[in-house]
Amino acid sequence: MSSEAYPQGPAEADAGMVDRTPLRSLLFVPGTRTDWLPKARAAGADAAVLDLEDAVPAADKLAARAQVADALARAAAPPEQTGRMALFVRVNPLDDWAGAEELRAVVRPGLAGIVLPKVRSAQDVRLADRLLGWCEQEQGMPPGRVALVPLLETARGLREAYDIARAASRIAYLGALTAPGGDVERAVGYRWSPEGTETVALRSRVLLDARAAGVPCPVSGLWTRIGDLPELRAFAEQNRSLGYEGMMAIHPSHVPVINEVFSPSSAELARCAELITAVEAAQREGTGAVTFRGEMVDEAMAHTARLVLERHGA
Repeated sequence: MSSEAYPQGPAEADAGMVDRTPLRSLLFVPGTRTDWLPKARAAGADAAVLDLEDAVPAADKLAARAQVADALARAAAPPEQTGRMALFVRVNPLDDWAGAEELRAVVRPGLAGIVLPKVRSAQDVRLADRLLGWCEQEQGMPPGRVALVPLLETARGLREAYDIARAASRIAYLGALTAPGGDVERAVGYRWSPEGTETVALRSRVLLDARAAGVPCPVSGLWTRIGDLPELRAFAEQNRSLGYEGMMAIHPSHVPVINEVFSPSSAELARCAELITAVEAAQREGTGAVTFRGEMVDEAMAHTARLVLERHGA
């Protein structure tokens, strides 16, 4: 399916005006089990990703599509507008007209974003962006409302992460997913370990590409060992240290751990407030830098602290 078959979508010029909500945890839910959404919500997931791709056998895809569309319609109803969990849909690759019809079926009020698998190049993103623009117009939705999350699951896609990230202003939450035995491991050829040392460089480079391209709220993942919560925490903390803002997850038990790791503690928030106070007091006295808890800090550190407090409502 070629992107040249479509004129420029109506959303392309204005999509960058839509704010994207930071998401700590995005929990995959099979498209055939939309009845599990209450479990995802109870676990505290910031978002659920209804999966129409790998989690659904070929024979069940049409039925799953209908279930997902119904779940989105219910999510858009007024009683669930307050504090609702964001809903994303992972569609199948846009390789043919069936993929375009699937996209058309799920883009509707209640949808926060589309997770697009097997992205190989910026051309794949431009095609998805144009289709999403027309779907939004058909549904009477604001241009650019639906976020696009390209999954970098091929060596070429990982290599071209920066160009992919810049291909559409609706892109958000882009990052590197390095689950054991999955598409990325097969494409790159690394040998997965719980410590993640073999993919630190890869996750770091994709994150830098995403940041340089201005992509909001990059997320990483996945952790597939369901019962190993201590190692999950270590992996999540590693991703947070690299600069990621959230993770995708495959089990509800992982959500509380991920949310905790990607949320500042009360002590961290208090430190931010105290640092700002110290820097501003020094500035009033005509000093640009000041010693704070044994460290030299200045306006750059105060600016970072303000952003943390602003984002977390403190």
